[in-house]
Amino acid sequence: MIDRRLSVAPMMDWTDRHDRYFLRLLSKNALLYTEMVTTGALIHGDSNSFLQYDQSEHPIACQLGGSDPVDLALCSRMVEDAGYDEVNLNVGCPSDRVQNGAFGACLMAKPSLVAECVSAMRAKVSIPVTVKTRIGIDHQDSYEALYHFIQTVKTAGCDTFIIHARKAWLNGLSPKQNREVPPLRYDFVYDLKCDFPECQFVLNGGITTVDSAIKESQQLDGVMIGRAAYQNPYLLAELDESLFQEKNIPTRGEVIDKFIPYVEQQMREGVYITNITRHILGLYSGLPGARRYRRYLSENARHATCANTLLRAAIRAMEIHDVAA
Repeated sequence: MIDRRLSVAPMMDWTDRHDRYFLRLLSKNALLYTEMVTTGALIHGDSNSFLQYDQSEHPIACQLGGSDPVDLALCSRMVEDAGYDEVNLNVGCPSDRVQNGAFGACLMAKPSLVAECVSAMRAKVSIPVTVKTRIGIDHQDSYEALYHFIQTVKTAGCDTFIIHARKAWLNGLSPKQNREVPPLRYDFVYDLKCDFPECQFVLNGGITTVDSAIKESQQLDGVMIGRAAYQNPYLLAELDESLFQEKNIPTRGEVIDKFIPYVEQQMREGVYITNITRHILGLYSGLPGARRYRRYLSENARHATCANTLLRAAIRAMEIHDVAA
């Protein structure tokens, strides 16, 4: 069984394979999720590219976006064949692009269709099929409506739900505003756990500190951290220590040491270094000199030909700042 006490949310343009490799260096235990991959991209595009990952990333889940049961079943099989530990259905993204494809958060209005999708997916794979959803959409935001949605999808065999504890406004708010404006309703998720004790519920939304993660993981089956894990990735190492009692968590410098060979290998394979270094800008977040570290990487990465030289220089720039202070 997958340990769900800690996971990192699927985030478009952020949780790509380079970011996940980096995050795994910080946490041995966090369940990592891919960016959302649409069924159309997998079926009609370069599926190997979309599903590519490093073996060190396990445990790893792939999130699918779609609403056609046949297509989702096919793609779930592709995900399992690629070696992923879980396949997750996106029922939470509120962007216009996703709505135009008739999937994401708008599927909350069609619980029977979501159940049909989950049933089709489960029929094709042996790995867990999970659902990530909101607590409601637009004016369909009562606990009763959420209860009905969970009950309907549960009958299809889904027993694990990741709940972003905000509703989504499908019109009038941008995706960024939908992550911030609707109020958090943790009480809805607590009530779901009471009403469906046989299911696993992972809380997403507003978890930004070690203390908040510990508190919520004690009441539910786990927490999913989103942007806080990207903007302050060392939080994952601290949570490995607090939630999993890991001894000797890596220092930031040790993480860089282990990341350099990966970056150099990717550069040899033709990957632009800026596509990788953008993920590590927050590693020293909150520490003296962190701004200078970020600035050095941002200004120099695009001209760099050696990962080791670039990253060592970025750290020195931060340390020089410390001495000057």
